[in-house]
This record gives sequence, structure tokens and C-alpha cells, in this order.
Amino acid sequence: MAARVHRNDRGDGGLPRRPGRNPVSSSAGAEPTRRLGRVERATKETSVLVEVNLDGTGYVEVSTGVGFYDHMLNQLGKHGLFDLTVKTEGDLHIDSHHTIEDTALALGAAFREALGDKSGIRRYGNASCPLDEALAQVTVDLSGRPYLVHSEPEGMAPMIGSTYDTTMTRHILESFVAQAAICLHVHVPYGRNAHHIVEAQFKALARALREASEPDPRASGVPSTKGVL
Repeated sequence: MAARVHRNDRGDGGLPRRPGRNPVSSSAGAEPTRRLGRVERATKETSVLVEVNLDGTGYVEVSTGVGFYDHMLNQLGKHGLFDLTVKTEGDLHIDSHHTIEDTALALGAAFREALGDKSGIRRYGNASCPLDEALAQVTVDLSGRPYLVHSEPEGMAPMIGSTYDTTMTRHILESFVAQAAICLHVHVPYGRNAHHIVEAQFKALARALREASEPDPRASGVPSTKGVL
């Protein structure tokens, strides 16, 4: 299904100013550059709005109609210190697939917009997060090239709650990676409880994205010998 995707044309991204860490400065003494992304995606199946501020405080407003997915997106914002707004209305009378997928696509597009030309960032991020018996290991490269490697324990419970199909976790990551244009490796070597296995992945993803997108005080310019990412 073809989608109408509208990205923000204004410099402020439509996001309210909230107290938090200082945004990235474009140069000494210059007005700080606010790294914001805003994407609207509309199809006959879903209507999605995503706004993200990479230099936020972890303020999150999420409503997708899929309770566990909302919980995971809250983890992404909170542990990544991203200000994140997600509003999705989807065809939940069918199932949650389109709602989850299209939200992930819009989220990836908003992150890509917020990253801009990636000048002065660390580019790479790595995080391991345990959640009781489960452990998630995530490594990210904000490379400009979409690639996903994903593994999690076999034999997971098929559903979390009544609306989250556990096979959707990989598809969320596939959709996010495709639009954000990043390289992402996610590995869960062990875990027993499906809720823990999935939540650990989102927490580790948040921490890795936070590290990769943060300014590197020793670096200037785009972190690539090609000069572009």
C-alpha cells in the first residue's frame, strides 16, 4: 500500500521546547542546532504521526492502540533520552500488523531526518541490557546503509497480551532500519520470558542509538572517510 509521507519543512520540527541537555552546536558561538524529525504517514490502513528530538530528556507521549508496543516505545524514548511523540490510528479490527509496521517505518524516517548530515556524532553505539533472565546485546552504525542482523531465543510464546505478536519484533526492527538507513545488530543469547526478551531489546536499542547519535567532542565533520553518510 502506497503511503503519503510528509516530513517537516520547518526548522523547529513542530516539537515543544522542553528543558534538558543542550543541543548540538553547529559551531562555536553559533545558535545550537536542534536535531528534530517529524513524519506523517497516511495510507488506507493507518495514519501515523511521529516527532522525535534526539537531544531531549526522555519525554514520551505514545498512543498506537497496541498496549505492549506503546510500552516498548516508551522504553526507546526513556532510555535513549529522546523526546518522542507517536500517534497512530490503524485498522486494529483486522489485527495489529499494519499499525505496528507503519509506526516503525515512520519512526525510522523521523530518526533519519533528525540525524541530518550526521556531522560531529559518534556514529557507532553499543549496549547490553539485562532484564532478569534475559540479555540483549545491540550494536548500531549510523552508516546510511540499511542492514539488520537479528537473533533471539527460539520457542518464544507467540503473543504478549492479546495484540502483540512476538514475531513482529524483528519486523519492527526491519522497518525501522529500512527507513533510518542504519546498520543494526541485535542478539539475545538467552532468555525465557517473552516480555523480558523483547523489552531488553528495546532498552538496549535505545542505549545504543543514544551513544551513536551523541556528539563526539573530539570530532568535527562527518565521521566517514567518504565525507558523507
